Amino acid sequence: MSGSFSITAMKKVVQQLRLEARFNRVKVSQAAADLKQFCLQNAQHYSLLTGVSSSSNPFRAQKVCSFL
Repeated sequence: MSGSFSITAMKKVVQQLRLEARFNRVKVSQAAADLKQFCLQNAQHYSLLTGVSSSSNPFRAQKVCSFL
């Protein structure tokens, strides 16, 4: 029984390796450069870098009205 299990397990391993071999690999240096370029291009839309305008900030301090 263990022989047939071993063959089945090895077939799954071979199938997984064939699947992974089809992926297009990118060098880490190229991926890092692409990520850096993307971040720099989209930095103006990132509110933690540019800040939030006071008119569109839902968390701004509310103005208090007082009647005397």
